[in-house]
Amino acid sequence: MPDTAAPDATLDLVTGLIEKARAAGADAADAVGFESTSLSLAQRLGKPERLERSESSDLGLRVFVGRRVAVVSSSDRKPDALNALVEQAMAMARAVPEDSFAGLADPDQLATEIPDLDLVDPEEPSAEDLIARAAAAEEAALGVPGVTNSEGAEVGYSRTGVALAASNGFAGGYTLTGTSLFVSVLAGEGTGMETDYDFTSAVHGLDLEDAHAVGLRAGQKAVARLGARKVATQKVPVVFAPRVANGFLRTLAGAISGPAIARGTSFLKDRMGERIFPEGVTVVDDPLKRRGLRSKPFDGEGLPTRRRAVIEDGRLTTWLLDLRSARQLGLESTGHAARGTTGQPSPSPTNLWMEPGRISPEQMVAEIEQGFFVTQMMGSGVNMVTGDYSRGATGFWIENGEIAFPVSEMTVAGSMKDMFANLTAADDLSFKYGIDTPTLRIDGMTVAGK
Repeated sequence: MPDTAAPDATLDLVTGLIEKARAAGADAADAVGFESTSLSLAQRLGKPERLERSESSDLGLRVFVGRRVAVVSSSDRKPDALNALVEQAMAMARAVPEDSFAGLADPDQLATEIPDLDLVDPEEPSAEDLIARAAAAEEAALGVPGVTNSEGAEVGYSRTGVALAASNGFAGGYTLTGTSLFVSVLAGEGTGMETDYDFTSAVHGLDLEDAHAVGLRAGQKAVARLGARKVATQKVPVVFAPRVANGFLRTLAGAISGPAIARGTSFLKDRMGERIFPEGVTVVDDPLKRRGLRSKPFDGEGLPTRRRAVIEDGRLTTWLLDLRSARQLGLESTGHAARGTTGQPSPSPTNLWMEPGRISPEQMVAEIEQGFFVTQMMGSGVNMVTGDYSRGATGFWIENGEIAFPVSEMTVAGSMKDMFANLTAADDLSFKYGIDTPTLRIDGMTVAGK
């Protein structure tokens, strides 16, 4: 089996679970298995604090008795434990209420090919590799004038095999790897200290940003925040750096998720086909992106995945649907089912990004007489029913088209509907988080300070 596939043993195991469930009386069943290996190193001030290697395996079984559904999970692969798992699932399924929207995919809906998305780094990093990366990042950060202490550097690597089988005939798997580097430092002294961080992550270790560059940025960001103060409450343009701007796409994904639409608990529930962003704005979801941080060749119910524009020329084109929410809405699944071992599938975005605009972040700032450049946010203050938005923020004040001074302990507030409609995208998109945007500007937001 090619390296992009899940281990044969895991696929055989979940297939065997399905057979056991059917023999025990299940009308249908599916099972998912995960095998993971991870390495992690943490160091602070040049001294390793943690170097760990861990391995884990988990199984999840879902059984259907008529329209009744139960999900059970286990990390024990011994035959007796698997038999007990099936018995537990069947007993639970017979005791729960019916779910009229439950059910597996029809055979003609299933993925028939598993594309190679280059999701496996063939080289597992050594302990020496991890130590060298962490050291380079922390040393670079500590070398920035004004940096006075370190909260540490962390490097991680993971390799996860995924296997899914179902009684409708689906059986498939894949493997994905990931490597990350994070460093955080402090600047200043006493009560005037500030902290900031930077990081990089990639499917293949060779695609990671240079560790020295990551550390240098972390140190520079921390120093730049020294002397932060508040400003008076007012309405101004707000510019959001990419590492906070991607939160708007996370909100969008939640607002167009099938279950929220079916329940009527989304501020976008009546906006299908309408322009909710300015003309020219495109938001893409692409599960087939090669080496994508959130790529997958099939979804959590065995359906094929495909690239689609969820926002095209500012208009909302689709909900994110799994089979259950699609049935509730009288639609077809969009192949967005995500799956763990402890619950039913639910829709989730994959590699989601907003296409870049035509203006640089520098030009964006230069056009602002008074405004707020946000670099960090706190809290999760979005009301998904009404779209009301309010979050704590820190960053920099803009005066006469230039970054003037750092600010902190601020709040930015508005309505997500208005924010989406008045958004401008810069040209600096980079794929760093799996959910990505360029720098964004939103005019007319309320900024609350002193």
